Amino acid sequence: MLPTKPVLLTGASGTIGRLLSAKLAALGWTLRLTDVAPLPIPLPDRASFTIADLEDQQAVNALAEGCGLILHFGGISTEQSFETVLGPNFRGAYHIYEAARREKARVVFPSSVHAVGLYERTEILDQDCLLRPDGYYGLSKAYGEMLARLYFDKHAVESVLIRIGSVLPQVPDERILSTWISHDDFVRLIERCAEAQRVDCSVIWGQSNNSRGFWRKDARKRIGWTPRDSSDSQAERVRGKVTDNPVVERYQGGKFIVVDYSRDGFPPREMFSEE
Repeated sequence: MLPTKPVLLTGASGTIGRLLSAKLAALGWTLRLTDVAPLPIPLPDRASFTIADLEDQQAVNALAEGCGLILHFGGISTEQSFETVLGPNFRGAYHIYEAARREKARVVFPSSVHAVGLYERTEILDQDCLLRPDGYYGLSKAYGEMLARLYFDKHAVESVLIRIGSVLPQVPDERILSTWISHDDFVRLIERCAEAQRVDCSVIWGQSNNSRGFWRKDARKRIGWTPRDSSDSQAERVRGKVTDNPVVERYQGGKFIVVDYSRDGFPPREMFSEE
């Protein structure tokens, strides 16, 4: 079932934004695309594109006017300084949720493995785990999840919070065997976010059906999504593809963790106990 109102997609010029622009347009969606950077692909059918800054609240409000769904994939997507992520990721997310409140629109917010990146790889997490961001990027995703909860509780703005692992065409190394989500599974997940009658404020682990996955319980049944693909068939090809950094190899967040990492050794394990 196609969305009856236009869908706003922020971050349309990024890797995931380009994927969604092409795939959703091919399904017949009417898209309003936006980014601070020019769109590097041909404009899809039934789509418009506007260069805009997420820190400009008036611009965000204008783009969201009349939309029933906001796919918020804009902002900084790598580990950077706090000042760098503050505007696009913190203030930008606030502007998105204010626009959603005005329009009574549903939001798909891409959270991340980096919101829980300082859990060890031996731990299996469910949707209710404590957030353990592995840097300022992960912190911005944890903030976005709390913002979504606030706007649902106070303003009835529905959200699907997708804790994305790794949206890639193929698995590049052993860690990604756990976090990988195929392009097809990801697009089907976005479809269900739009089609589900009710989502409330739901957390979904953005991973395919990987036997090595770090994550289990979430709200996928509520929205009717089941991943069909798996990283398992790629395991032999990437066997032994690991780093020589013990911090990177210990934690679910991988390489983001070692940016500005100043601790000697590892944090004490009891620091991560929920008991």
